[in-house]
Amino acid sequence: MENMTTHVSVLVSGLLLVAVSAAAQSPGDWAIHDEKRPQPRVVDPGTASTAEQPGRPPSDAIVLFDGKDLSQWRAEKTGAPAPWKVENGYFEVVPKSGGIETAASFGDCQLHLEWAAPSPPVGTGQDRGNSGIFLMGQYEVQVLDSYQSQTYPDGQASALYGQYPPLVNAARPPGQWQTYDIIFRAPRFSADGSLTRPARLTVIHNGVVVHDARELTGPTAHKARPAYKVHAAKLPLGLQDHDHPVRYRNIWIRELAE
Repeated sequence: MENMTTHVSVLVSGLLLVAVSAAAQSPGDWAIHDEKRPQPRVVDPGTASTAEQPGRPPSDAIVLFDGKDLSQWRAEKTGAPAPWKVENGYFEVVPKSGGIETAASFGDCQLHLEWAAPSPPVGTGQDRGNSGIFLMGQYEVQVLDSYQSQTYPDGQASALYGQYPPLVNAARPPGQWQTYDIIFRAPRFSADGSLTRPARLTVIHNGVVVHDARELTGPTAHKARPAYKVHAAKLPLGLQDHDHPVRYRNIWIRELAE
C-alpha cells in the first residue's frame, strides 16, 4: 500500500517526483478515491542530462546556473560578484578566490547539481578534485574525485562530510559529468532555541541512492562534531573553493513544502 502522507522524489532518468504537502493531502481528510480531492499541480518534469548535454530543469525549478553567468551567486566572504570562471556552459572554481554562495536563501529543498573533477587527475586523497556543496552554508555534501582513489570514507565523493560515508562509491572518472540529486530537510528549532528535529539528507549520486533520509548530528566541521546552533529557516547555498578547478553546470533547486 502506498504511503499517502508525503511523496518526495527526484529527477532521475527523466522522472520527476513532486513533493506534496502532507497538510493538504492528509488521508484522514478524504474518502478513499474521492474524486473531489485536490489534484496535484501540473509540472513539466524537464529532461534528463547526458554526458554531452545538460538536461532541462522542471518548470517550477529556480535555475541557479543555466550555463551563461553567475548572476545568482556572489562571493561568500564579501558579497561581491562571484569570481569563478564561466565558459562553454559550465563554471569552474578559481583556486584561492574563495567560496561562492547564492544570493537567495533556501531551507527545505530538492537540489540538482552536476560537477566534473579535473582531468587528468592530480594528487591523492583529499588533494584530488576537492570541493563541496553546503546546504544553508553549513551542511556539506562532499565533492571529490573518488574514482579509483581512496581517502577516509566520510570524506569521499557524496559523503556527508565528517559524519557519514555514502552507502556505495558511485563515482565516475575525472572529466566526466556527475550528478547529485539532493533532498534536504532543514533542522527545526523551538522558540527557546533547542533542537526539535535534526537536518535530514537524501542523496542520489549518478542515479544511485547513497544516503536515505540520513539525519545529521550537526553542522559540518573538519575533525569535529559541533552541536546544532539555532539559525534562520532559510540561508544561502554555498560551493567551496578547495584550491581545485572543479567544474559545475545545470544547477537548479525546488523549494519543498513542510
